[in-house]
Amino acid sequence: AGAEGDPEQSFREELRSLPGRWYVIHSYAGFEKRVKQNLEFRVQSLNMEDYIYQVEVPMEEVVEIKNAQRKLVTRVRIPSYVLVRMDMTDESWGAVRHTPGVTGFVGNAHNPTALTEDEVFSMLAPAMVKAPAAAASGAGAKKSTKDQRPIEVEFEVGESVMVTDGPFETLAATIAEITPETQKLKVLVSIFGRETPVELSFSQVAKI
Repeated sequence: AGAEGDPEQSFREELRSLPGRWYVIHSYAGFEKRVKQNLEFRVQSLNMEDYIYQVEVPMEEVVEIKNAQRKLVTRVRIPSYVLVRMDMTDESWGAVRHTPGVTGFVGNAHNPTALTEDEVFSMLAPAMVKAPAAAASGAGAKKSTKDQRPIEVEFEVGESVMVTDGPFETLAATIAEITPETQKLKVLVSIFGRETPVELSFSQVAKI
């Protein structure tokens, strides 16, 4: 198979050909898409199109099990982070930094470090490469191996997280138990000074 049929390779080549470098900005958890909209609007209103080229919120598809039903859902892959492809100048830095919802650049605040090609690829490729890759794997054998891939767990018992959905939204919690098969967590939420166990799905919490 040549490079033409390899979506990963062609995606890498596309990344190399694009102007600007990729930087990571930090936002409030749950506001990643809002920050993307805010920044895209600011780029237009401040006429920064020649310096700020692209804003991306890395997404991923995960299987959630709700009421015994398997459902494919798309969620933010790296909560609280947004990627920006830009040429870094004082003006473009200010345009991004002062966008509502942005709490700062990741790395050196005033002289942020650009991501390497591998870092950009690992953050953006799952969302952008998956569609053509899925279409290309028409063979049943390939499909079945894909369905059997292990469920990735980003959380650890004892880790502190923020609840992002439901009645306990915005509260801090500690992970007490993880069930990867059902994508569920048992967390301890402090309510009125008492630790209360609550069951949540992976998508209802974000790392702090």
